[in-house]
Order: sequence, then C-alpha cells, then structure tokens
Amino acid sequence: MRAKSLWPEGVQESQPIWWHNPKYKPNKRAANEGRVGVDDLKRAVESWSRFQMILSKIFSDIESGDGAQSQLAQLDLPEFLPSKVLVKADHTIKTTGSIKGRGGVYEVLSFAEYVLKSHGIDPRAHPMAPLSAAARALFERYKIVVGSTGNLAFSVGMAGRKLGFRVEVHMSRDAQTWKKVRLRDAGVHVVEHEGDYSHAVDAARKVASTDAFSYFVDDENSVTLLIGYSAAAREIMRQLEHSGIAINQDNPLFVYLPCGVGGAPGGITLGLKNIFGPNVHCIFVEPVASPCMLVQLASGSAVPVNVYACGLSNETIADGLAVAQASMLVAEVVGEQIAGVATVQDDDLSEWVERMWTLAGMRLEPSGAAGFAAFARHGRAIQQSFGSNQAGTTIIWTTGGSFLPDLEWAYAREQGQRVLSNRANLIV
Repeated sequence: MRAKSLWPEGVQESQPIWWHNPKYKPNKRAANEGRVGVDDLKRAVESWSRFQMILSKIFSDIESGDGAQSQLAQLDLPEFLPSKVLVKADHTIKTTGSIKGRGGVYEVLSFAEYVLKSHGIDPRAHPMAPLSAAARALFERYKIVVGSTGNLAFSVGMAGRKLGFRVEVHMSRDAQTWKKVRLRDAGVHVVEHEGDYSHAVDAARKVASTDAFSYFVDDENSVTLLIGYSAAAREIMRQLEHSGIAINQDNPLFVYLPCGVGGAPGGITLGLKNIFGPNVHCIFVEPVASPCMLVQLASGSAVPVNVYACGLSNETIADGLAVAQASMLVAEVVGEQIAGVATVQDDDLSEWVERMWTLAGMRLEPSGAAGFAAFARHGRAIQQSFGSNQAGTTIIWTTGGSFLPDLEWAYAREQGQRVLSNRANLIV
C-alpha cells in the first residue's frame, strides 16, 4: 500500500488546489498576552495617523491622509456574478505602488521616530519632526538594510532615502530589473544575489549585524512590519461602512490575499480578525511552485519547512510571491486565523493580468492578479467550505503593477493574451 503523503493532494504535482486549514479557528482574535496583542494593533492605527502627514510631504502627488491607503471599489463584472466582489486596490498606493507601501514604509517611519526619541525628540509632540534638518542630519548616520524579491526593497528604499537614511537592499534572483534601476536612481545601494529570497534576506541580516548604525528590516520576523500591515483592517472597516455593507453572520467577508513570505497578508488577517471575528475568512493565495505558507501550515511542524522539501521549484513569474520558506512569525502568530490557502498556476496569473486590464483598466503585476485568479478558479469551492448558502462579500486584494515600466507592462499583456488564446483554442 502506498504511504499517505504529508502534503495535501496535488501540491507536489504543482496542481492548483484549495486547502482548507484544518486548524483554522474562526473565533480567534489577537490577545494582549500574545506576541502581537490588541494594544499593538491600536498603536499601529495611531502611528499611521502621524505618518500620513509625513508621507504627504515627502512623496509628490500625495494628498494629506492618503499616502498608504487605497480605494475599495465594487467590481461589477459578469464574470463574477452573482457574487458581490470588491477590490482593495493596493496596486495604486501612491508611495510605492504595492501593499509593501504599508508595512515597509511603516517600519522605516517607526525607525525614524525611534532614532529621534533616542536623541531626546518626542515625535508625538512634534509629529513633523522627522522632516526637520536636524532629523535628516541624524538619519544620514544610519543605514537601513533589507532583503527582498522586489516590492519590500522598493518601499523601504524609496521611503528611507526620502528621509535621508542610507539604504542597502539585497535582492534575490527573482527581482525585476526595473525595480533595481529605480532604487539605484534614488541613491539606494543594491546588492544582487543569484540565490532565492531566503538567501537575500540572510545576506542582508549578516551585513546589518556587523554595524551598530545599521537597522535590519526583517521581512521574516519583524513584528513592526506585521502590525504596520494590520492597520489596513481599520481602513477596510470604514470603507465598508461608507458603502453601506454590513459584515455579519448572514453576510460573511471573504478576503483573498496574495502571499509571499506572509507578512503582509498575515498582518492584514490579524487586523481583520480583530474587527470582524468569525465573520471574516482570510484566504492566502500562492503560486503552485511557491506555496510556502501552505507547506508550512500543512506540515504541522514547529520548525521551518520549505517548498523544496516537497519537490517544488519556487520558480514563478510572480516575483513578489517567489518565496520558498514562510515567515515562522506569521505561521505561529496568525496560522490558526488563516482560513486556508488557494494556489494558482502562472498561466492563471497571466490570464488575469490581461483580463483585469481589458475588463476594468487595472494595471497589475502577476503577483497583483493572484486574488482574481484564485477567486475565478476556487471561489465556489471556498464558499462551499463555509456553507453553500453564504455567498457573502468578497474582497480581492491587489498589489503591484501601477509602477510597471511600459515595456514590462507590454510583455505582461502579451503573456496574458497568449494564455487566453491557447485556452480558447482548447475549448474549440
């Protein structure tokens, strides 16, 4: 008799699946005694109220209050009816054009306030102090170091340089060339690696550890990043209320979140569960070659388990999601609040890049189209997992794309058109 595989059926074969987390606890919320507590989530919301004013000064074309926020828009497309589908358009965030403009920018500004406080300046009493000449003179003594596949490095690099920090980013082989070019143009020191995301993060961590004036933004283990993302939940709550949409037992909320290492979707899940409790179900979306959170959670292991352990390549066109090992911080703190993981093929991503442009004028990277691909492929099965009569409200979270250079955008569209053509021919 063949031994039962440790992994859910279809994972090792790179098949797109919906995995309903058997350890999911719908009622679980943040607790004050946890590694990330309710007070942390409240502090993030309070900090963002100060940070928004700063962002409006250091980034052009940003009005006060919308520096790291995005529209929640209803999507009236025949393809998604009869479901009520909303789009949280983080691909349009004006600071850096991706969801990382929440966590990455939050951590940079939090570090800036820490530096000021260590020199006797209270940012709460003087919220614009990070923009003073005295602050800039202090920041120039410090270096911020980060490892990334692209969007976190882009967010940290752009925000850090705007404030005057020296910034060094370590980028994996998956990182897009145009992001490296823009960072270098902004004065960021970019170090390229042939290894994957984890290799780039490890290299950045080692560099930062050798310099007392270096600050490491740890995408794998940073609580600051996690709570920075969590504040988006309060934004969602206000936008739903403004739209007259009540989330309750009769109208549950399903949220599709693209997942790389897990920090952004993990933080957002923490915030949403704290507000909506059992009436929100957060679905992480990963490429079939890089389902790092699915593999970690499904293993049930308290130690890291990566996608290579089940024979997967971690090779995907979704550079922002090309991560082999999930954040253990997220797996431990948020794992039981994750409803499940939906995986999608690269062709699904390309198809929905093109579809969302032609249907709704959304300019998305493949990573940013992941939620649409997952909803189209798995949406019905996911809703049935929570009761077939509960259609509810769906939010698809986008990330990355609006800053894509024209040549990269044209290529992304060509790939989508090719997939659509091939699939149409198969139907015929």
